[in-house]
Amino acid sequence: MSIPSLSGQAELSPRLCYNRPMPTLALPPGPKQRFPGQNLIAFRRDAIGFLRRLARDYGDIAFFQVSGPPTVLLNHPDHIRDVLVTNARCFAKGRGLERSKRLLGEGLLTSEGEFHLRQRRLMQPAFHRRRIETYGQVMADCAAQTRDRWQAGQTVDMSAEMTRLTLAIVGRTLFDADVEAEAAEIGSALTQAIHLFHVLMLPGAETLEKLPLPFVRRFRQARARLDAVIYRLIAEHRQGDADRGDLLSMLLFAQDEDKSRMTDEQVRDEAMTIFLAGHDTTANALTWTWYLLSQNPDAEARLHDELDAALTGRVPTVDDLPRLPYTRAVLAESMRLYPPAWIIGRRVLADYPVGEYVVPAGGIIILAQVVTQVDPRWFPDPLRFDPDRWTPDAEASRPKFAYFPFGGGPRTCIGEQFAWMEGILLLATLAARWRPRLVPGHPVVTEPIITLRPKHGMRMTLERR
Repeated sequence: MSIPSLSGQAELSPRLCYNRPMPTLALPPGPKQRFPGQNLIAFRRDAIGFLRRLARDYGDIAFFQVSGPPTVLLNHPDHIRDVLVTNARCFAKGRGLERSKRLLGEGLLTSEGEFHLRQRRLMQPAFHRRRIETYGQVMADCAAQTRDRWQAGQTVDMSAEMTRLTLAIVGRTLFDADVEAEAAEIGSALTQAIHLFHVLMLPGAETLEKLPLPFVRRFRQARARLDAVIYRLIAEHRQGDADRGDLLSMLLFAQDEDKSRMTDEQVRDEAMTIFLAGHDTTANALTWTWYLLSQNPDAEARLHDELDAALTGRVPTVDDLPRLPYTRAVLAESMRLYPPAWIIGRRVLADYPVGEYVVPAGGIIILAQVVTQVDPRWFPDPLRFDPDRWTPDAEASRPKFAYFPFGGGPRTCIGEQFAWMEGILLLATLAARWRPRLVPGHPVVTEPIITLRPKHGMRMTLERR
């Protein structure tokens, strides 16, 4: 099955994207460059700081030139809603996700048009609420094994621990396979591929990638190690010729209207996407949560009180989720401050008006969770960790897209409910027994690549409650 061309979308008439007069063709204000590439250097040195300063200095609609087409940062929830929901068909994926195809192929995260809609329809049943709830026991069991393996006084890299745990869960729930024994190798290959992918985002990377350079060779080797795991799981499933009830089985047995099935390559692309999105994002969210709890003892104490009252020492189940509102609030507040998916890019298919400005066709629109989710208009004292921001009344008082860790609109993360359930169950299981403390002097630095990672890991000492 071929992947449909986007040429039809690229010829969209502006009239199809909105129903209001076109304003005067003009880009919004933004920083001047003293020399070519100045913004690119500043962005690569500190992407989060650069974007936050841009919003602070130039407001909700800000232009900056990095390389190639003009780029506009939108920071108001109404503008974000219009891009992700109201006018979603007026945009294609940005350069970052287009380049992500080097690792993910034509998976759900990177594909476009009718092909994307078809893949989402095929995958949707695996993420149905009732099916996801059946995964809850596996999540809690895996977390309990980690809880029991930890020892008082032990120092661990919490980032590596959460990666190992979430990788085991994604293997068992979505692939019906035990990949925990390979967790170290898979985690290492993913980390290397993600870091090298950052280099492949540089201007001119398309040319560099064709050269026999060491970083290109290492990227291909890391991708090949990941491919070996995925294709082995596919082969095992095809050999069994039975639907195991997991996502991989559903992809292999799903049929389109013409009775055709996915090729191994197409299944590989979706599986690779789930390997990345299904464990790396949750692992990062939990890692940042442990750090924030260690720095906010009052919130940590309230979390422990809720867990003690709701669970009375037992491992949580899906039925306990309604009794853990503060646990959910802790996770929500962590993802506000350290959103695993920290930025969204969209390519404009036809001249797109926003406010009194126009983003020209081919331009890039940036929506940044790391900017909007710390805007003091929606979150007073925005850099303070405060789970009480997530009471029903507080949430209702804010615009919907002041907080969008899972995106929005037709491309909302298909695994959002899976991620919420996993994050709450893992946090509850582990925090009921352990109080991780940050190792004194350990550097805590964000590393915004595909996901928002701690650059130096997160070394913590385990204290038994």
